[in-house]
Amino acid sequence: MAVWPGLWPALLGIVLAAWLRGSGAQQSATVANPVPGANPDLLPHFLVEPEDVYIVKNKPVLLVCKAVPATQIFFKCNGEWVRQVDHVIERSTDGSSGLPAMEVRINVSRQQVEKVFGLEEYWCQCVAWSSSGTTKSQKAYIRIAYLRKNFEQEPLAKEVSLEQGIVLPCRPPEGIPPAEVEWLRNEDLVDPSLDPNVYITREHSLVVRQARLADTGNYTCVAKNIVARRRSTSAAVIVYVDGSWSPWSKWSACGLDCTHWRSRECSEPAPRNGGEECRGADLDTRNCTSDLCVHTASGPEDVALYVGLIAVAVCLILLLLVLILVYCRKKEGLDSDVADSSILTSGFQPVSIKPSKADNPHLLTIQPDLSTTTTTYQGSLCPRQDGPSPKFQLTNGHLLSPLGGGRHTLHHSSPTSEAEDFISRLSTQNYFRSLPRGTSNMAYGTFNFLGGRLMIPNTGISLLIPPDAIPRGKIYEIYLTLHKPEDVRLPLAGCQTLLSPIVSCGPPGVLLTRPVILAMDHCGEPSPESWSLRLKKQSCEGSWEDVLHLGEEVPSHLYYCQLEASACYVFTEQLGRFALVGEALSVAAAKRLKLLLFAPVACTSLEYNIRVYCLHDTQDALKEVVQLEKQLGGQLIQEPRVLHFKDSYHNLRLSIHDVPSSLWKSKLLVSYQEIPFYHIWNGTQQYLHCTFTLERVSPSTSDLACKVWVWQVEGDGQSFNINFNITKDTRFAELLALESEGGVPALVGPSAFKIPFLIRQKIITSLDLPCSRGADWRTLAQKLHLDSHLSFFASKPSPTAMILNLWEARHFPNGNLSQLAAAVAGLGQPDAGLFTVSEAEC
Repeated sequence: MAVWPGLWPALLGIVLAAWLRGSGAQQSATVANPVPGANPDLLPHFLVEPEDVYIVKNKPVLLVCKAVPATQIFFKCNGEWVRQVDHVIERSTDGSSGLPAMEVRINVSRQQVEKVFGLEEYWCQCVAWSSSGTTKSQKAYIRIAYLRKNFEQEPLAKEVSLEQGIVLPCRPPEGIPPAEVEWLRNEDLVDPSLDPNVYITREHSLVVRQARLADTGNYTCVAKNIVARRRSTSAAVIVYVDGSWSPWSKWSACGLDCTHWRSRECSEPAPRNGGEECRGADLDTRNCTSDLCVHTASGPEDVALYVGLIAVAVCLILLLLVLILVYCRKKEGLDSDVADSSILTSGFQPVSIKPSKADNPHLLTIQPDLSTTTTTYQGSLCPRQDGPSPKFQLTNGHLLSPLGGGRHTLHHSSPTSEAEDFISRLSTQNYFRSLPRGTSNMAYGTFNFLGGRLMIPNTGISLLIPPDAIPRGKIYEIYLTLHKPEDVRLPLAGCQTLLSPIVSCGPPGVLLTRPVILAMDHCGEPSPESWSLRLKKQSCEGSWEDVLHLGEEVPSHLYYCQLEASACYVFTEQLGRFALVGEALSVAAAKRLKLLLFAPVACTSLEYNIRVYCLHDTQDALKEVVQLEKQLGGQLIQEPRVLHFKDSYHNLRLSIHDVPSSLWKSKLLVSYQEIPFYHIWNGTQQYLHCTFTLERVSPSTSDLACKVWVWQVEGDGQSFNINFNITKDTRFAELLALESEGGVPALVGPSAFKIPFLIRQKIITSLDLPCSRGADWRTLAQKLHLDSHLSFFASKPSPTAMILNLWEARHFPNGNLSQLAAAVAGLGQPDAGLFTVSEAEC
C-alpha cells in the first residue's frame, strides 16, 4: 500500500500515541523507546524538560518541553493525557542540525492539583516522538506551596551571665517548600558569617558560644519561603554582669582620731543589666599603730588656727547664700517650667476622700485647680530642628516611688474667665491662633508626675498621661482640642480621605519621659487589603507630615498606634496636632456613615421638613449634629443606621416614597436628591444632609407614614420606615439623650485611672522581668489580645506599664477591673494577693 510521504509522520504519531495510551510503564527520567529497525540517532532528545515547581496562592504554573527531532509532543499528568487544546505548540528548525524541533507548554492550575492532593503527588511528563521512536522526559512534580502561621517552637526569654552559652530554639511552621530560618537581634539580621561567636544549627536554633553584653536584646526567629514570611514572638535575652571589687587602695594617713582607712569600688566589673552588687563593705577603717599615732596637747597656736578656719568657713557660707538669693530673684522673670518642692507643695491642698465610683473605692476625686500657684510651660513650643531629638535611657525599676502618707487634690473651677485666660495665654503663640474660643470642644488641666487624663465629653477623644510621663519636679498645663475640619487646612492627595477628627494636644515641645496615649474615633473599615492608613502630624511651620504608616510601625519610633474597629490609640512622645488619613487601595475600601433623620419638635405651619444627615460614624460628628438640631428645635424621628460608603466614585442618593397623597404632598420636584461622592469622601465637610419638604393637606393632619431611602449608586443602602405622630411622638428623642450629658474634662492623679496605684505597681514588679514559665507581660498581652504589639512593648523600659496604660485608655471609665484581675491571676504568679491592698494603702 502506497502512503504519501508527507502523511507518514502524522500516521506514525497517531499509531505511537495509541501505543503510549496502552503502555502502563512510567519512568521519572528521560527514556527512549526506538521503533525496531529505525535509526536510533533520529530518536527525539529533549533540549528542555519540565522541572519541579510550586503553586503559590492561586497562580497557575507553566511547564515547558522542547525536543529535536520531534514531530509530536504531548503532556501526560498523573497517568492521563492532557487534552490537545490545552497545549501551546511552537514548531521550528534546530539551527545546528537542521532537524525539526518542537516546543510545547501547558498551564497547571491549583484546582487540578487539589483534586489529587493528599492521595499522591501530582506529576507531569511529556512524550516526544519522531519517525524513529519515542522519548519520555523526566517527571516534574507540582506541589501547592504554603506556610502555616504558628511556630512549632518559639524562643523563650533568658537571663544569662557574662560568657555563658546561650541556646535559643526555633522550630518554624510547617510549610512547602520547607521554610528557611533567619534570626533578628533588635530587628537587625544576625549573620554568623560576620560574627564567629554565633551560629545556627541544622535544627534552626541560634547558639551564642560566649555571651557578651552586646548580645543583650530582643531575638526574633523569622521563617520564610516563597509564600510568606512569619515572625515568632520576640524573646528578651539579658546578659548580666555580677559586680566585682577593685583592689583596696593604700591606707590613708593617720587622722586626728587615731584611725586610718582604705577603700575599694565595685567596678571591676561594675554590675550590669541586673547583675548582683558586690557583697561586703567598700570602706575599711582601723586604729593606727602606736608608732603612727602620737597624741599632743593643743597649744595656743592650734586654737588660733582652728578659730581662723571656722571664721573663713562661715564667710564662705554667707557669700554662697547671697549668690543663691540674687540668682533666684533674677530667675523669677525667666522661664519657670521647673517647679521646686515649695511650688509643688503649694499647688496641692489636702482634702477629704470621697469615692468617685461605687464600684471602685480606691479612686480619689482629684481635679485641676487653675487658680492655685503653679508654673506653666513657657519655653520653646517646637523642638529645634537643627539638633537631634533628646533621648532618655530609663531603668527597669519601679515606674513610680510609693506615695507618701498625705493625700492631695487639685480643685477644679471652670469659670468663663479662667477658660478665656487659659486660651489667651496659649494664643500668644502663632501655633495656637486656630484654637477655638470656647470650652465645649476643649479640655485642659494642670498635671505633674502623677499623670492624669483629659477628655472632651461625648466625642470619644481623650488623652491619657501615664504616671511619670511628666518628669518629677515639673508641672505642665496641658490642653486637648477638637478642631472643625473647615477651621484647619489638611491637604489630601489622590484617593486620601480624612477618617478621624483633627485633634490637638499640647503645648508642643514639652519634655515627656513616657509615651502618652491619644484616643480618637475613626470611620474607616480597617483592612490591610483595602486601606493604607497613615497618622499625620502638623509641624510648627504648618505643613502636615506622615509620622506613622500603620502596619509598618517601628518599636523605637516616637509614635505607635493600636487600631481597633472604630477607634485608634496613638502612643506619642511628642504632643501636637494629629489626624488619621486613609488612602484607598481598591474600590472595596469603605467608610462608615451614620444616617440620622431629624424633624421639628413642633409643627406650626403646613410645611414639615425631614432632614437626613450623612455623617462620619464618630462620636464627635454625632455630638455636633445633636447640638445643631437642639438649636434648630429638631428631634430624632428614627433610629440611626450605618451605611458603608465605598470608594467607587458613585454619589449618594436620597429619596422619599409612599407618602399618602390624601394627607401629604411632597414638594420635591425630582425623584431623588444626590450628594456628590467627593463631598462625602474627602471628609472635610460637616453637616452633610438633604431636606425633604412635605406639605399637609389640612392643619389637623398629624400622622405621617412614608419611607426614606438612602443608597450609594451600585453600593450599600438603607431604608427607613417612618410612622409616627408629628405632634406628640417623642419615642426616638431619648436615643441621643445620653450623648448630650456632660463629663469631667480633667482628672489628675489616681482618680484618672481604674487600676489603683499600689496594685499597678505590684503588677509591674511581678510581670516586667522575663519568666521561663511564661508568667510575664508577654502572656498578659496575649490574654488581652495585644500580642501583635509585643515588639513595641518590649522596646520600652517597662512593657507591663505600656500594656496597663493601653488598658486604661481603652476601658476608662467603664472597664471591668475584675476581668483584668482574672487575666493577671491566670498567669500563675505566686503572689496570690496581687489585687489585694488595704484601705489604708489606697
